[in-house]
Amino acid sequence: GRYVERAEDTSRIVDVHLSLLLDDPWAPEDVVCASLLSAMGHEPEGPVRRGEVLDALVWDGSTPASVVGSLGAAREQRRRSREVVSSELWESINVTWHEASRPGRRAYPHPFLTWVRERTAAFNGVADGTLSRDEAFHFLVLGRSIERADMIARLAAARALAGTAGPSWVTLLQSCGAYQAFLRSARGAVDERRAAEFLLLDPLFPRSLMSALVVAERCLDDLAVQHGTTERGKAVQAQRVLGMIRSELEFAPPAELLEIGRA
Repeated sequence: GRYVERAEDTSRIVDVHLSLLLDDPWAPEDVVCASLLSAMGHEPEGPVRRGEVLDALVWDGSTPASVVGSLGAAREQRRRSREVVSSELWESINVTWHEASRPGRRAYPHPFLTWVRERTAAFNGVADGTLSRDEAFHFLVLGRSIERADMIARLAAARALAGTAGPSWVTLLQSCGAYQAFLRSARGAVDERRAAEFLLLDPLFPRSLMSALVVAERCLDDLAVQHGTTERGKAVQAQRVLGMIRSELEFAPPAELLEIGRA
């Protein structure tokens, strides 16, 4: 669950930054690319171009930090757990990985990144429709939620690091599929502060940082119940960590939201 979510979210982050460079010819490519790599855990040395970003974050199959690498890692994890997940789930991730590994994909990065998001959505649909709500399912959703929270924080960090050269909060909402939901929530009052608060704090939108943390906590509750009292100590410790993060986010003044995202 975590690797599939990483592939989807990385494709979203890369795609929105590449689209920014195409739409705005005055945007400094080296600044946008360097801030993106820094937000994703890379330390660029010298000027960075879009080709280097694609190599590091999309095509590099040797690391699970890239899109193709994440799909390969998800396939390997699924192969090791065939006895607890459905054959349809195996077929979904196996076909996705083989298709993503075709050399011809490199020539068309934008259609590829869009395709990855469609395939990961199909994977999540198969998982939701074919898995029993036992501990395997709860661990899958837990991994998905933790990765989603991490990636939303990275989006916020990339926005903060790039400054005026980076994508706006409204653009980030569009990259998360959140723009229409945001418009309904804001009733047409579009501004940067509202957009940031929606992506980080909205309790109803499933891809907000707050929603991801709440779902992760709920998964830990379900796992504690299914394991019984012998394992509850570990669950409580994990819940305490997530609860502290959620509380800090929930009660932070709006001006401090970017600092939390950056941390």
